[in-house]
Amino acid sequence: MSGLDGLVGSREIGSPAAMEDLGREMGALLGAGDLVVLTGALGAGKTTLTRGIADALGVRGPIQSPTFVIARTHPSLVGGAPLVHVDAYRLGASGELDDLDIDFAGSVVVAEWAAPFAAAVADAWWEVELDREWHGRGVDSACGTYGHGVDLDAETPRLVTITRRP
Repeated sequence: MSGLDGLVGSREIGSPAAMEDLGREMGALLGAGDLVVLTGALGAGKTTLTRGIADALGVRGPIQSPTFVIARTHPSLVGGAPLVHVDAYRLGASGELDDLDIDFAGSVVVAEWAAPFAAAVADAWWEVELDREWHGRGVDSACGTYGHGVDLDAETPRLVTITRRP
């Protein structure tokens, strides 16, 4: 497992550019066999963070949300490990993540919405929680404001918490 230990904890990220910078910092520390599980509401910055990780890893892009294809593999352009970007939102059971036949040992895997399934495919992983509502500004999903003129990519600060699991 990688050396993200120095990044464990919470930090405020003030913009999409800063989110990509955090991703670059993480990506520089990640290697084959690392699993990063991203959790956060729609528009929290999961794919933006993944773009930064991809940039640091030197993989082929573009990095887009894999919502409809479930998983995208981005080969390395610099002789390193490929990046596998997964959206586990539509998976119903942990076995379905394993059924994707991902080379977890030989890849850096960034999996959105995969917290319930991570233990089925890895002994240890990094959990990254992205929260855009922690400060009382921005999108309030409990009030149903998504899709009503709210810019989900607005430069609203996020609270990002990185934890080593289990």
